[in-house]
Amino acid sequence: MGIERITNAIEINNVTKHYKDFSLNQINFTVPKGTIMGFVGENGAGKTTTIKAILDLIHTDEGTINVLGRDSKNLPKDIKAQIGVVFDGSNLHDNMNAKNINFIMKNIYPNWEEKVFNHYLMKLNLPQDKIFKEYSRGMKMKLSIAIALSHQSKLLILDEATSGLDPIIRDEILDIFMEFIQDENHTILLSSHIISDIEKIADYVTFIHKGRIVFSKSKDDLIYQHGIIRCRKNDIRNIDSSFVVGIRENGFGAEVMIHSKDRFKRIYQQFEVEKVSIEEIMLFVVRGKEMFE
Repeated sequence: MGIERITNAIEINNVTKHYKDFSLNQINFTVPKGTIMGFVGENGAGKTTTIKAILDLIHTDEGTINVLGRDSKNLPKDIKAQIGVVFDGSNLHDNMNAKNINFIMKNIYPNWEEKVFNHYLMKLNLPQDKIFKEYSRGMKMKLSIAIALSHQSKLLILDEATSGLDPIIRDEILDIFMEFIQDENHTILLSSHIISDIEKIADYVTFIHKGRIVFSKSKDDLIYQHGIIRCRKNDIRNIDSSFVVGIRENGFGAEVMIHSKDRFKRIYQQFEVEKVSIEEIMLFVVRGKEMFE
């Protein structure tokens, strides 16, 4: 399958990985080409394990993964060179500087672009002569991002790439990601616990919880289809439970998250339905599963 004709940059089908105290359980989701997928979940939910499986850094017990139209276990070198990866942490040597890194990357990536790398060094205010161990955490992350963007990557896989950055720098990085995605052949999988970043730039959101995919949907559809009503506790029993995602009780009554918002509003006109955020949906979905299963 030619890369230009694929519709999904990543396809994950029934992937399972068992550890002694944790498992990925039948993971299924796709990342459409030309989009940004926000990959969210609490610490230990399985985000990094999933990313390592995508990159064939761990052996999976079941399932298949396709990356840029190819089996992830047999990616040719030219396809691997089109994948930019940033983990929460870096393997760069402490005594190297940006000039050293540029020289090394020229010999690693056949499609390395020195001018692009220098452009990002300037844009991200990264000194070329300063050695890596003298970089702040934020500077280290920005350098990793500059590297990932400088070898004609078509797919960026970013694991907590905005972690440790102050809000101004994070906003600058997110703008760079938005510029990158303007090319319809470019795709980003962005794992992050900073949900506001996901809400700002993602087209789709995949939520993993305790090794299982809870949902993988359009961000706009998620926000449009869900809502919160505030009511008395006694009112809850009069609501069809099929609408209820989760309930949060307090001293004044209850907050109820519902889905299928338009249909709910036609049936229950007495309730005012308020807008929700992705973070609220995550919290209510998890709590709702615990209540109703």
